[in-house]
Amino acid sequence: MIDIRLLLFIALILLSTKAMSMFMKRLHLPQVVGALVAGVLLGPAVLNLVEPNETISVIAEFGVIFLLFAAGMETDFRQLRKSLKSSLLISVLGVAVALGGGFLVAFLFGNPTFESFFVGVIIASMSTSITVEALNEMGKLKTKVGTALMGASLFDDVLVIVILALVMGMGGGGFSIGILGITLLRIAAFFALAVIAGIIVNKFFNWFYGRFGNRGKLAIFAIAYCFLMAYLAEMLGLADITGAYLAGIAFCSTRCVEMLEEKTHQLSYLFFTPVFLANIGIHTSFDGMTGSLIAFTAVLAVVAAASKFVGCGLGAVISRFTKRECVQIGVGMIARGEVSFIVAAKGIAVGYMSGTMYPSVIVVVLVTVFITPLLLKVAFKNRDGGGHQAVDSGGAER
Repeated sequence: MIDIRLLLFIALILLSTKAMSMFMKRLHLPQVVGALVAGVLLGPAVLNLVEPNETISVIAEFGVIFLLFAAGMETDFRQLRKSLKSSLLISVLGVAVALGGGFLVAFLFGNPTFESFFVGVIIASMSTSITVEALNEMGKLKTKVGTALMGASLFDDVLVIVILALVMGMGGGGFSIGILGITLLRIAAFFALAVIAGIIVNKFFNWFYGRFGNRGKLAIFAIAYCFLMAYLAEMLGLADITGAYLAGIAFCSTRCVEMLEEKTHQLSYLFFTPVFLANIGIHTSFDGMTGSLIAFTAVLAVVAAASKFVGCGLGAVISRFTKRECVQIGVGMIARGEVSFIVAAKGIAVGYMSGTMYPSVIVVVLVTVFITPLLLKVAFKNRDGGGHQAVDSGGAER
């Protein structure tokens, strides 16, 4: 039997995220920020009305999967193929500069060399889900910049996972070619499987649509495929969101994609996405923050934002994006998220990093999560007024 408080928690989350999203809209601010603020207000950091809860976290994880699945379906596949090289370059430079910046900050604050390097790894990845939500709200997900950001985020996850495998090997007593080789084989196997399965699924759905018409039941099979790919991604050492995104790409060129998008959005934005966004704020905690740790956290947050902006922006410059697009790409890669938490948890679990660092990681992630939607709105505003707002973060399409 479930804890009946969970029913109250969900009710409070849905009502507060919707209310705060509407309030942010009136202030001409991104509605995703409203949902995040609602979580902070409800959680232990402010009102303490909703406690961090494992069930809520599971629901939130479903929200991330749905977000990335929808993003995959909305991807312009032709544009994605054209931007693969530039996405890789943007990702590599962003990860390299962020990792170096994180290492330097931690080292200058007196942390051991290996622990400092681990801090660099923590802030090297970006949060795909927050950027997706912000771009989707502004109607910019299908643009050239949006496609490049999605491609770069995909490479970010892969690069950080490979680096993490190397770091874990070195922490165990030196470089381990075995760990690296197994990690690379798993990643290659998953992407090969995703490509083959994606082609088969794409052809089947087109055939089914042509033979039987637009059947709503196709959405059930599509969502099942999404969760299967998310599962396989986790099994082979990648993040579940990577599998969800690639599952969405399999449907992006099918004739029934509009129907699939509509069904997925209805399911996601009425329930799962508000819970996901609020859950980030609910987990906000400032326990254990000493004076020196506050100073370290502040500097790390600034470096985390600046390093991604500079590294990814430089990659965009080399890839010959316009100045305005370079700024948009740099800003879009700032947000950190679930991968940072995963890396930090692994480091603490095996003793490679002090547990006192974890509050700093939480604050850095939250700072980047809050500022990214705001900066994206400014970056896209100059010529087109920020674009039309496509989806309400509080749960309703307009």
